[in-house]
Amino acid sequence: MQDNNHNNKKKQLNNYARYSSIAFQMLAIILLGVFGGVKLDEWIDTGFPIFTVLLSIISVFLSIYQVTRDFLRNK
Repeated sequence: MQDNNHNNKKKQLNNYARYSSIAFQMLAIILLGVFGGVKLDEWIDTGFPIFTVLLSIISVFLSIYQVTRDFLRNK
């Protein structure tokens, strides 16, 4: 009984670490997209933050794709 409880706690900790790393990956991808968009807008000076908007949207979809791929690969 004690060994089964230990395995459940270890599995919960592994799941927590896995989902936390996925969340940080998503955050990093989105922040890189926003940062890159802001820098492009500053460099090109279009008057409207078109690159920030575009790269933000693209980075959100890219992060969702990355998470989905990771989930399907580990199943």
